[in-house]
Amino acid sequence: MAAARPAGSLDRRARCLPPPPGRPGFGGARPRVAVIGGGIAGLTAATALAERSVAVTLYEREPELGGRLAGWHTVLGDGSPATMTRGFHAFFRQYYNLRALLRRIDPELGMLTPLPDYPLLHAGGARETFRGLPLTPPWNALAFAARSPSFDARGLAGLRARAALPLLGVRTPDVYRRLDHVSAQDFLDAIGFPPAARALAFEVFSRSFFADPRQLSAAEMVLMFHIYFLGSREGLLFDVVNRPFPQALWHPLARRLTARGVRLRLGEAVTSVTSANPGGGGAGAAGGRPPQRYDAVVLALDTAGLRDLVAASPALCDAAWRARVAALRTAPPFVVSRLWLDAPVAPHRPAFCGTSGFGGLDNISVLDRYEDEAAAWASRQGGSVVELHAYAVGPGAAPRAVRDALLAQLRRAWPETGRARVRDERHLWRDDCPLFAVGGFAGRPAVRTPDPAVVVAGDLVRTGFPVALMERAATTGFLAANALLARWGVRGHPLWFVPNGGRSAMLRALARLGSEPALSRETRPARATRTAAPRTPDRRATAVPPPT
Repeated sequence: MAAARPAGSLDRRARCLPPPPGRPGFGGARPRVAVIGGGIAGLTAATALAERSVAVTLYEREPELGGRLAGWHTVLGDGSPATMTRGFHAFFRQYYNLRALLRRIDPELGMLTPLPDYPLLHAGGARETFRGLPLTPPWNALAFAARSPSFDARGLAGLRARAALPLLGVRTPDVYRRLDHVSAQDFLDAIGFPPAARALAFEVFSRSFFADPRQLSAAEMVLMFHIYFLGSREGLLFDVVNRPFPQALWHPLARRLTARGVRLRLGEAVTSVTSANPGGGGAGAAGGRPPQRYDAVVLALDTAGLRDLVAASPALCDAAWRARVAALRTAPPFVVSRLWLDAPVAPHRPAFCGTSGFGGLDNISVLDRYEDEAAAWASRQGGSVVELHAYAVGPGAAPRAVRDALLAQLRRAWPETGRARVRDERHLWRDDCPLFAVGGFAGRPAVRTPDPAVVVAGDLVRTGFPVALMERAATTGFLAANALLARWGVRGHPLWFVPNGGRSAMLRALARLGSEPALSRETRPARATRTAAPRTPDRRATAVPPPT
């Protein structure tokens, strides 16, 4: 009998997508599947397939698993070992499918630690907090607005309430039909969102996608409002890992996968994927190594990796699908600066703090408040380990100038850090996150492709479910595995989501009373059109690793 709600969830209205029916596994010969990409999406797909006895080989071009949550070893100037990562990530309680993956490691999720608040500091001195709010929408939103300094009477008087009412009943994929052609900034203009609260909407929601709000699809921002605030009673507080990502997540999961027979090929990039008719022998080869034959392939790469692989695979799927992949764009660069300071930050500082109005500084994390490795260093040295994030760095910015500006803004936000000396530092500059651009939804790949032996997973993938960011990566990993398992008549895995389309009859009725926001002609570019790709015959896919 199916569970009434996801494990550990507070929300009785969470929705379950039952698994595709079928037999429990393979009694005889097992299909062979290549999973290309070792981030959340690829690891989820590999786990879901291996649990049904599929013979899985996972290729990851980097030496470590984890993708954008990977970590690597470094040695500080004082000889201390440390693990550098790509920065802070919040594990929200409504990430049901990601948490289902992590429960394979530890059913109690002991690798996660809850943070007591999600504060936002404005440069003008105002502070926001999501702590202590009612959990159930819309009372959570009303309580937040009532106590927030950003929602004053003058700002609320300008809110076009009828245009904002559809936020109470967001439904996917309909929200993309209505709002994907509008930027996040233009949407907030159209509903008269209070100017003082713009920073709250942009910093907490829009910039989580590593994009300038003028470039980000309003549909993605509105979906974020729904997932984290207006559609779920899990709240906006979250958990963090209490050890570095590799030790907390990926090393234990790798051991579990290996025990189930998964072959992990780390540091090995797949350079092309070729399809061949069932039983045929033809397959392209890259480099000097003979190609490896598989019954199916999961493409679980970042945007640039998927573009490059598809460009090098001219026989993969069809020309229309390859053209859509070639048009995918990445978000602007982001910067992570980790600083080992010789003095602690003030005791009242939160472990995580979003910031607004501090130049390019988007948030501050104090790792020694929650991560064991950083806490051990801080205890030995009497200092602290602080991490700074800058999302959507502008074009032409010089890395050194950005790093210096982040440090200056930290000292402005938390003045006591100006008296601390930087004992060591590590910096990361990347531009590999997907851009959810205005009008881009129709061009993003879905899980299924024109070739039923090839599926796609990742946070760039288009779905009809209310998911985003890490949860979209995990969800599409399960969906990709389920699609392949269904072809072979094997039972898939259940998935859970926040309510889709409004939590209650009252909220849905209010949403229906709403109107489309009055958008200027300039904010309505022609919508992208989708051309249905013809289905191709069933094929066997071949992943071609480079020479070793």
